[in-house]
Amino acid sequence: MLIQNLKQRQSFPILVLIFLSLIWGSSFILIKKGLLAYSPLQVGTLRILFASIVLLPIAIKNMSSIIKIHWKKLFLLGLISNLIPAILFATAETEMSSSLAGMLNALTPVMTTIVGVLFYKSKISLPIALGLGLGFAGSFVLSFVGGSGELGNFNFYALFVILATLLYGISGNMVKEYVKTFNPVVLVSLATLLTAPISLVILFSSNFTTRITSHPNALLSLLSIFILGSIGTAFALAIFNKLIKSTSAVFASSTTYLIPIVAIAWGILDGESLFPLHFVGMALIIIGIIILNKYK
Repeated sequence: MLIQNLKQRQSFPILVLIFLSLIWGSSFILIKKGLLAYSPLQVGTLRILFASIVLLPIAIKNMSSIIKIHWKKLFLLGLISNLIPAILFATAETEMSSSLAGMLNALTPVMTTIVGVLFYKSKISLPIALGLGLGFAGSFVLSFVGGSGELGNFNFYALFVILATLLYGISGNMVKEYVKTFNPVVLVSLATLLTAPISLVILFSSNFTTRITSHPNALLSLLSIFILGSIGTAFALAIFNKLIKSTSAVFASSTTYLIPIVAIAWGILDGESLFPLHFVGMALIIIGIIILNKYK
C-alpha cells in the first residue's frame, strides 16, 4: 500500500533518481578497487558475468518467447549499454581518478539529447543548443585539468568516458522504444545474458586465472566487482529502465545530477585530489543538463 501511494506521487521518480545515483555514484570507486588486481578487460567482463548470473532466473523464464524474435536487438543493447561501457570506464580509470570519471559521466543526458535529436526526431532549439554547448565545455575543462589543478595537456583517457556516455545516450533512447514491447527487467536480463558468452571468452583468454590465484588483492577486487555487477549493473539497470518507461530517457538519465557528488565523496575518502577547475567543469555540465531538461 505504501509503495502504491508513493508511486501516485510526483516525488516518486525523484526518489528513484536519488537511489540510483547513490548506487551508480559508488560504481567508480568499485571499479578502482577492481583494478587493484585485474585488468580493465577483466573488470568489465567480470562485471557483466556477475550481472548475468544474478539475472539468470528471469532470463531463463522469458528466453524462449523473446530471444527467437528479438535477439539481435537485445544483443546490440547488451553491447552498448553494458559490456562496452563497462570496459571503457575501467580502461579510463587506469589513468584518471574515480571522482573525475564520475564527473565526466554527467555527460550522459547531453549525449541522450544529441541522439534523440539526430535519430529520434527530437526538436532542437536555442536553449537546447546552449545546454549542449555548456555540457561539452564542461567536459573540455575536465579533460584538460592537470595533476596540480591547472589547465594542462589533454587527458586522452577522458575519451573513453565520453564514448561510454555516448553509448549510454544511444541505449537510453533505444530502451524507451523497446519497453513498449518488453518488460524492463526482462529486457535487462536478456540483454545481459546475450553478452555473457563474449565476456566469458574474453575473460578466460586473459591471465585471469593467474591473477585470481596469485594477486594479493584478488579477493577484495573480486568482491568489489561482484557488488558492481550484481547491484550497480543488474539491479540498478532494471530500475533505470522502469524509470525510462514511466518518464523519459532524458529524465531518467538525469541521475547524473547526483552521481558526481557521490563519486566525489568516495574519491575524497579514498585520498584523491580535487581542484577548483574540476568543480568548474562539473558545474558547466550540470547547468547544461538543467537547461536541457527545462526546455526538452
